[in-house]
Amino acid sequence: MKKPSAAAHPASLATNVAIALNAVLAAVDSERPKVLCVQADALGLPYGPFDPARHRTFEIGMREWVERQTKISLGFIEQLYTFGDEGREAPAAALTGSKASERIVSVGYLALAPALSQTIAVDAVWRDWYGFFPWEDWRGGEPAVLRERIIPGLADWAGSGRDKSTRIARINIAFGQDGMGWAEERTLDRYELMYEAELVFEAGRDRAAAGIDGASSASGAALLQTGAPMISDHRRILATAIGRLRGKLKYRPVIFEMTPPEFTLLQLQRTAEAIVGFGFHKQNFRRTIEKSGFVEPTGEATQEAGGRPAALFRINREGLRERSATGLAIPRLRRSKD
Repeated sequence: MKKPSAAAHPASLATNVAIALNAVLAAVDSERPKVLCVQADALGLPYGPFDPARHRTFEIGMREWVERQTKISLGFIEQLYTFGDEGREAPAAALTGSKASERIVSVGYLALAPALSQTIAVDAVWRDWYGFFPWEDWRGGEPAVLRERIIPGLADWAGSGRDKSTRIARINIAFGQDGMGWAEERTLDRYELMYEAELVFEAGRDRAAAGIDGASSASGAALLQTGAPMISDHRRILATAIGRLRGKLKYRPVIFEMTPPEFTLLQLQRTAEAIVGFGFHKQNFRRTIEKSGFVEPTGEATQEAGGRPAALFRINREGLRERSATGLAIPRLRRSKD
């Protein structure tokens, strides 16, 4: 078989690749889902380059960079995805030792914590992830930004293309339109559609960096209404992590990686609601958890709002081991719009 000549693929031969390691460290604090960020000129996830001379594995390198940048050591982690789309790393997160001509390929990881670790590093900050994705939080009803900006903007985008029917179908599936129903784990699908429709800040930024004409006429201030931007492709990585975690709750007991040693069932419910972005039926959730074998009563109680004592529970480690392939049955509340 004849090998392709060097002239056949000049771009691929001229481009070097740098590997970036990114971490999404998530925790729930006071019913708000938080993600650890590093702040320089703009917000981003903890990240750093993979060094094959020093890092035996990607995971080792990622843990090292997170600890170096934030002074926080990670517990539970899993690899998310590899991100390498050309033109979506502009302006690229500065990698130590990398060259401007190098293509950045990012390997993302998801890490979970039971509480917010103290951020000793000056540039490390915890941020509510709904500040980046305000349309994802339905706990107070349908987010206004969906009705006022996103759905109309997507409708305009769908009508402007030759593949109108395909675009409309994608919008309906991702955003639960036309009776489809909102699927919380489609976080990345929604962000990708908004990026294509230039409804998020990063889309215009990346087009301008690539010298592409015809970018959206929406102002930067208007685009900031659809969430705070992040450096490089970090908001896309965060969307992937949120969708993965939301889906994983249904088939793995990962929620207990994000709980304190003792908790009430209401506190556990509020933690799960913060992650998935909608309210649960309280009594159904309580019955589900009590029958799951994941928790056991401590025999103690605490005072909740309203002055009523609430039983304290802890994780049943044996139950978790026996049912490690089981998640939470989530009893969703009926909403006025879905």
